[in-house]
Amino acid sequence: MPTTLLNSHPSTPCELIRRFTVSARKTPDGILALEFTIEGEIAGLRLPEPSAARRTDGLWRHTCLEAFLMQGQAYYEFNFAPSSEWAVYRFEAYRKGMSVVREAAPPKISLTLDAQRLVLNAEADLNGLLVQSESVVTKLALSAVIEEKDGRVSYWAIVHPSGQPDFHHPDGFALLL
Repeated sequence: MPTTLLNSHPSTPCELIRRFTVSARKTPDGILALEFTIEGEIAGLRLPEPSAARRTDGLWRHTCLEAFLMQGQAYYEFNFAPSSEWAVYRFEAYRKGMSVVREAAPPKISLTLDAQRLVLNAEADLNGLLVQSESVVTKLALSAVIEEKDGRVSYWAIVHPSGQPDFHHPDGFALLL
């Protein structure tokens, strides 16, 4: 899959970020491989301290990179923090029936960081989560919550539905996996 540009929601601009891209692909063995790249004044972003790779709730309240995968009405939300913490949730339908996916294998997360560039690579095992069939369509939404050191928060996605930022909205699932 080619590299895709993420845009900030019109109500939450972030002047620190010049360019924000994501590349995503599904490997033949069922791994979702993502590379989020932020270019800009990285020192102005509030990034969580590195920590042990563990499942953690509430990551979306701070800088967090996300992927949503939908089959039918049901979808999964994957959260990847620059700290290496992560979470996976399942929803039965739009913002309904949320549950923690405890059987999800811990994703592999790596971070490369310098003054002008942040690159987060994440690999999530989709085996046992999604129906693996050529006849089943899997839609993908890619997004991010970015917190600045002054506390401002911006919301980034490929497509923003009208109204407030909403990464769960069906219109945001703009790519096919």
